Amino acid sequence: MVGGLVLKQCLNSAEIKEVVSLVRKPTGKTHQKLSEVVIEDFTDYTARAASFEGLSAAFFCIGVYTGEVADDIFKKLTVDYAVAFAAAVEKNSPKARLCLLSGAGADRTEKSRTSFARYKGMAENQIDAMNLAFHSFRPGYIYPVTPRKEPNMMYRVSRLMYPLLKLFGENFSIKSTELAAAMFSVGINGAEKTVLENRDILEVA
Repeated sequence: MVGGLVLKQCLNSAEIKEVVSLVRKPTGKTHQKLSEVVIEDFTDYTARAASFEGLSAAFFCIGVYTGEVADDIFKKLTVDYAVAFAAAVEKNSPKARLCLLSGAGADRTEKSRTSFARYKGMAENQIDAMNLAFHSFRPGYIYPVTPRKEPNMMYRVSRLMYPLLKLFGENFSIKSTELAAAMFSVGINGAEKTVLENRDILEVA
C-alpha cells in the first residue's frame, strides 16, 4: 500500500536516476529507471550485495497486519527483515539515508504486551544503533487512497469511519499518499527528527 506509492514517487522524480526494487516475485512493472531484484530470503542479502551499492536513500515498507500470522512469523517480518535490510544498507552504502515504515505506539522499551508495539520498537532500536542516517515513521491509521480489499473487519470499519477519525486531530490518521510523500521527501532531503510521529509526517507531507 505504501511501498508502491513510495516507488511511484521515486520513479516520477527528476532527482532520482536509478531505482532498485526488492520484490518477492516479478511485478510486471517496467520503467527506464527501474530494476527489480527478486529476493528469496529477506533475512540474507549476501548474494545481492551489488543491489545495495551506491545508494543515496533506502526505504523499508514491508509489513503484515497484526493477527494475520503467527507471532514468530510476525516478529520475523517486523524485526528480522527490517534489521537485515538495514545491515545490508550500512555495509554497502553507509552514507545512505534509511527510512523505516514503523507504526504509532512503537515501544522502544520493548516491554509492551502488544506484539506490534514491542516488535516495532525492537526494530527501531536495532537499526538506530547502526551507523546510518535513520528515520522512523510512526503513522496512525493509514487511509488507503487507492481502493483495495481490506484485510479484516477492523480496517473495513476504519475506512468507513475515516472522516470521523480526522476530527480527532493530526496524531490519529493519515492518507497513504501523504505518508508516501513524506517518506520520499525525508529520504531525499533528511529531517531534524529521527522518529516522526503522525503529526510530524503530516507536517513534512
